[in-house]
Amino acid sequence: MHEMAITQSVIDAVCEHAAGQRVHSVLVEVGVLCAVVPEAMRFCFELAAEGTLAEGARLEIDEVPGAALCRTCGAEFTLTQPIALCDCGSADVDIRAGHELRIRSMEVSRECAQPADVATTRQQ
Repeated sequence: MHEMAITQSVIDAVCEHAAGQRVHSVLVEVGVLCAVVPEAMRFCFELAAEGTLAEGARLEIDEVPGAALCRTCGAEFTLTQPIALCDCGSADVDIRAGHELRIRSMEVSRECAQPADVATTRQQ
């Protein structure tokens, strides 16, 4: 299951960029042709995040459909599997989308500023 290694890399990158702040959510873009199973990635995310700044964070996955252009007939079409064949029978296609695997965004905590008179507002 290569999703664990991929997800661990996502966690490592997110935690590095979080600069010590707690991570609440991560949005990852996953192309349908990149051979990553979203449900497996969700499962791995929780395990990989244990003990990190991303522990308890929510993983959102935006699945990107595959898209191709036939070089023979010029048709644009959607791909749902890695085998790219145009309806005209040609395998000479340019895959335009579907191999994406990138972190699109993440939500982190911001430390609240202490009031100017914090010393006088604390109970002792």
